[in-house]
Amino acid sequence: MKMKTIFFAALLSLVSFSALSQTGKLKKADAYFEKLSYAYAVELYSELIGSEVDSPKLKSKLAQCYYNLGDMKNAEVYFAQMINQTDATREDVFLYAQALKQNGKYVESDQWMSKFHASASADLRGQSFINNTSYVTAIERQGVHFTIKNLLNNSPFADFGAYPAAFGSDIFFVSSRKKRIAVQNEWSWNSRRFLDLFRAQAGTDQELMNEKLISKKVNSRFHEGPLCFTPDGKSVYFTRNNISKGKSKRDQKGIQNLKLFKADVDGLGNWSNIQELPFNSREYSVGHPTITSDGKFMYFASNMPGGFGGADLYNVEIYADGTFGAVKNLGKSVNTEGQDMFPWISNDGHLFFSSNGHIGLGGLDIFVLLPAKNGAFGKLMNAGLPVNSQNDDFAFSMNRDNQTGYFSSNREGGKGDDDIYSYALVKPFLQQLIVSGVIRDETNGEILAGITVQLFDQNGKVIATALTDKDGNYSFDLEPGNDYTVGVSNVLGYFNNSKNISTKDIDPSLETISGDVSLEKDPGLSLYCLVTDKSSGNPLSGVSIKVIDASTKSTVMQGANLESGDLKKGLVDHKIGDKLSYTVQLSKEGYLEKTLSFNYSITQPGQINLHEILDVSMTKLDVGQDLAKLIDIKPILFDLNKFNIRKDASVELEKIIKVMNQYPAMVIELGSHTDCRGSIASNTTLSDKRAKASADYIKARISNPERIYGKGYGESKLKVDCPCEGAVKSTCSEDEHQKNRRTEFIILKM
Repeated sequence: MKMKTIFFAALLSLVSFSALSQTGKLKKADAYFEKLSYAYAVELYSELIGSEVDSPKLKSKLAQCYYNLGDMKNAEVYFAQMINQTDATREDVFLYAQALKQNGKYVESDQWMSKFHASASADLRGQSFINNTSYVTAIERQGVHFTIKNLLNNSPFADFGAYPAAFGSDIFFVSSRKKRIAVQNEWSWNSRRFLDLFRAQAGTDQELMNEKLISKKVNSRFHEGPLCFTPDGKSVYFTRNNISKGKSKRDQKGIQNLKLFKADVDGLGNWSNIQELPFNSREYSVGHPTITSDGKFMYFASNMPGGFGGADLYNVEIYADGTFGAVKNLGKSVNTEGQDMFPWISNDGHLFFSSNGHIGLGGLDIFVLLPAKNGAFGKLMNAGLPVNSQNDDFAFSMNRDNQTGYFSSNREGGKGDDDIYSYALVKPFLQQLIVSGVIRDETNGEILAGITVQLFDQNGKVIATALTDKDGNYSFDLEPGNDYTVGVSNVLGYFNNSKNISTKDIDPSLETISGDVSLEKDPGLSLYCLVTDKSSGNPLSGVSIKVIDASTKSTVMQGANLESGDLKKGLVDHKIGDKLSYTVQLSKEGYLEKTLSFNYSITQPGQINLHEILDVSMTKLDVGQDLAKLIDIKPILFDLNKFNIRKDASVELEKIIKVMNQYPAMVIELGSHTDCRGSIASNTTLSDKRAKASADYIKARISNPERIYGKGYGESKLKVDCPCEGAVKSTCSEDEHQKNRRTEFIILKM
């Protein structure tokens, strides 16, 4: 089914090609191609492959035929045979990239999309790709918004579009499953049956039941398609081939375009008084209507002159007397040179539509424009998995509850040509924030165009990539409540740099966050730090690194390292012979903070590697670890038979307090242990008092004091086997007894 391509011819009969010469076949095939009769053209072009009239141009047209028939495997085959020839057009390159993607070859598709953009930098489709080269990761990152189900009543034929009536449980859908009139006509686009409108009832599980063809007055000999009801239920707008008195009407090229019609709906649901809308034309298509919940605006798709190419989305005001205002194109933030169609606006103002011009997973993807202030639209988002696939996903509609609805797809695993799927919304679409900025030279402010900018999540993982435009601009979408890092690296002649961005506790009225990043030129002398995980030895990303000059207290280097785990800074004001005295501070969520002293004499130009001189590896905090060992706490000492906190003990406990205040969710068991000397009972009692006294000292100095408690174990958990109870005399040394006398701070929760 290719009504999802919106524009088609409606030739009415098959012909025999056997008597035609090769030249005659080519002319006939080209005539069918021009009239969009791809089912007929593909048969002729296929017969001419390898003949004297075979050419790259012929292969291109054959590939386009297969593409429009939904046969992406053959489309890829024939595009591949001509795509490197001089005859290949920009559109050949674009369609080849799309065919590769629908065949699951994302890497190859992206390579050809890069070539497409290079040859057509102003094309919005190429710009959408080049600004979202990490589109698969970005789509996966936003999570799953819907659960979906293939409907039981799908047939082996084309079934798509499930549109709710204004009231009740009636659902109207489009199908070629059943011929209403016994005629020989078939659709020359794909030599399949024309589409009719059916009426069904939605069950509690959204299954469609009791289907039946609607009135003969509505279903013609040609196509009927997408529709919507007015909020009061008294009128319906629907799509149909251009006909008059039952006969087709064609444009100057012989193409039977689409028109929008309006019908009155009575209390029994019957349609009457069918009239076409005033902005229809024989020369272009208009279709796929949807109306706002207040009934004041209609959105639709059209390839009318003045658009961006293919089908565009438009809106028009509906006045109280039923007349219409001026038709308005939704602009280049919505429309592309590709196909932008099947709009549906939900009762809460979300505008869903399908596009193959915006970057997606393959074929038509479903996108959503989020509502903004004063009836405008905000962020454009891909609707994500599982609604979208590498095939065509389209005809999204939503019920009055703003939670459930239907969409259509020709993905693998369906029952027919196109299938209808139901969905339930499980994660709402949130108005995303945008970080945008300019990349410049730090010294002279020069704009740096064509620079790769990466967006990192709070764990240091790259989640999006963009290139700066000719003015040095870039932008990324952000979700509320997260920490991010914008990073620029591997720019020839410059040091890496980054900027931390947080959307936590942000002003809800703020939509754009400033993210300018300046790059420093390499002066020939630099400070370099590579941070690693102490356990694995692997580079550790997302570490906040701060280097402070010990004498001037000024910050020499500061930032969060990138995916490679490193950070670099030029030493512009230093020369050979200078002595450096720095304090190095390292911090990362989930790791133990580190502060180090660095003293160094510069003896030669080049890069000073901090990590080769200092231990800048970081220790991950995990449940079950003894915090005392991680931060090298000295033994917590008490006076003989006492449990009051001594001054030297308080110094060590302050180290624990500092870490616990850094991690407000951390829970600690403070365990006090004795050696074997003394009675079991007295050791247990004394250790318990010491443990509780130490815990109380910490409780008074941390948030949520219940996060730590003290427990005395006495001599029940000896580290060194030194029993000395009763008649048993210990042979252990004092050092061994000391190992048993210990205080442990076991992490129970992070």
